[in-house]
Amino acid sequence: FIGLAMLVLYSKEMNALAAGEEVAASLGVRVTRTQVVLFVVSSLLVGSSIAVVGPIGFVGLVVPHMLRLAFGNDQRMLLPAAALGGGVAVMGADLIARMVIAPAQLPVGVITSIIGVPVFLWMLLRGRR
Repeated sequence: FIGLAMLVLYSKEMNALAAGEEVAASLGVRVTRTQVVLFVVSSLLVGSSIAVVGPIGFVGLVVPHMLRLAFGNDQRMLLPAAALGGGVAVMGADLIARMVIAPAQLPVGVITSIIGVPVFLWMLLRGRR
């Protein structure tokens, strides 16, 4: 929660950095300091989430990009939506994993990979056009 709060506090700076470093600097953003803080906070958030839930990587790759398509690139809306959307995606994958071969259970990573790989490839190929 502390890391997410830090990212939300820097959401305006992230919006400015999305336009480029020069534009952000002209808007009064301390670019180097902001980039270092965001890098450290993001690294700690990724490391702690992987340590807790394991390498369910496609959730972190796919969900924010899908939400970016839905909500745009405004970080004030995208960051909280990605945090909630990632949780909802993992809960949905867990529900599917429990139901597919009941009473046994598939690993959640299998379901996130089955769903995440095609979506990720679609986004990757779509970006090249």
